[in-house]
Amino acid sequence: MSRRVAKRRTTLAVLAAVGLVACPVLTASVGTAWAGDASAAAAFACRVDYTTNDWGSGFGAEVAVTNLGSSAVKGWTLTYTYTGNQTLQHGWNGNWSQSGNKVTVTNASWNGTIPAGGLVKAGANFSYSGSNLKPTDFAVNGAACTGTVPPVDGPAPALRVSGNKIVTANETPYRLLGVSRSSGEFACVQGKGMWDGGPVDQASVDAMKTWNIHAVRVPLNEECWLGVNGSPGGATYQQAVKDYVDLLVKNGINVILDLHWTWGAYANGPEWHCKDEHAVCQKPMPDARYAPQFWTGVATAFKGNNAAVFDLFNEPYPEIASDWNKTLGWQCWRDGGTCTGLSYETAGMQDLVDAVRATGATNMLMLGGLEWANDMREWLAHKPVDPLNNIAASWHAYSFNACATESCWDSQIAPLAQQVPVVIGEFGQDNCGFDYMQRLVDWADAHDMGYLAWTWNPWGCSTGAVLIKDWNGTPEPGVGEGFKAHLLSQEPYDSVR
Repeated sequence: MSRRVAKRRTTLAVLAAVGLVACPVLTASVGTAWAGDASAAAAFACRVDYTTNDWGSGFGAEVAVTNLGSSAVKGWTLTYTYTGNQTLQHGWNGNWSQSGNKVTVTNASWNGTIPAGGLVKAGANFSYSGSNLKPTDFAVNGAACTGTVPPVDGPAPALRVSGNKIVTANETPYRLLGVSRSSGEFACVQGKGMWDGGPVDQASVDAMKTWNIHAVRVPLNEECWLGVNGSPGGATYQQAVKDYVDLLVKNGINVILDLHWTWGAYANGPEWHCKDEHAVCQKPMPDARYAPQFWTGVATAFKGNNAAVFDLFNEPYPEIASDWNKTLGWQCWRDGGTCTGLSYETAGMQDLVDAVRATGATNMLMLGGLEWANDMREWLAHKPVDPLNNIAASWHAYSFNACATESCWDSQIAPLAQQVPVVIGEFGQDNCGFDYMQRLVDWADAHDMGYLAWTWNPWGCSTGAVLIKDWNGTPEPGVGEGFKAHLLSQEPYDSVR
């Protein structure tokens, strides 16, 4: 999928918010503070929001502690200090105490667990005279509220296939959980620069981290990479991709490099299909003219960086050119050559695997099936030969695809996942809700699959598949809010690295 064609492509996770006793209503927001990871075992990445309702001789205070980490926290203690003569009267939804000017709040027996992305609230009444300034030294479990984004715990892990799992170097099973970041496939050939005007800096990556994103799929354009067509192209385009990959990996985010748009005139295609020979749309199959050359260049550039994964071709659909003959479609998919109905010579998946491995690159590969990567029924029977046996299946699962129900997933996808890793390389729904996507990610979680939603681009969600309202990561109502909440409840590792 991409921005190219409209036809291609709410429920929120419960946030453990504790209701407050009906004491004075707390309305006036007076500040927000952030806490980063601390060395103490009980410390965690969090946000503390402090609000008051002041009536002159006293006030009600509310504190809200949000867990910004990727795993649940059991047990919390909040501390802060007043600068005036504020005196605690009574508190609720926590155990409140005061020693001098220092206030301490510990969890009650029933609200000690804060899930990833969740929050708890507590409140208290105080008396005072004179000034009533906001505290500035909030800390949770010993971690000072510094106002900084929590640091990552190292670069993204190197990945490979082991049986039907993706694993790290120490054999820990790992799921690719995140989003696609579209524009590298089209901006250079549509006069929109490199990234469609969107940022690819540290701030933009920090925004992704607030969603607990651990993987980003980056669609690419072969003509731009090779300098054949579009601007920027060649070395400039290549360097921009390398810089973005380096930034993401440094921040603990795996990158899936996807060959999205390719050369090849599809003159006999249906009227709705783009027939331009240049790489300005999704073609049925990669071309033999440039695609192997593209993967030779990409594999050479990222050889030795196994935190980067190669998705060899976005959404194959060669069977449509042969009047939906799936036998011919799967043969074309694997072997390439002169395929029925296609006027250009194609590169099969075996050709692309060979091109990557000829460079000495050992990166994990992903391969989508037929029908825009939604039909995976013959994937295993036609799997290309890889001397490293380092190939995962990339399944695309939109609400408008043929295989869009649990019964189909159980019969067609689950058996494949018992043999090889399956990653949902793209998914979304044809409106801005989250109901279909919620069903899919719940099913995928139960089957230990990773998934990458389309798309981390602020294009306005009117027909679906747009997650954010701005580059700060503000989620779109429904689809964005639902997926963010779900990601915050997930952890890519089966155990701590």
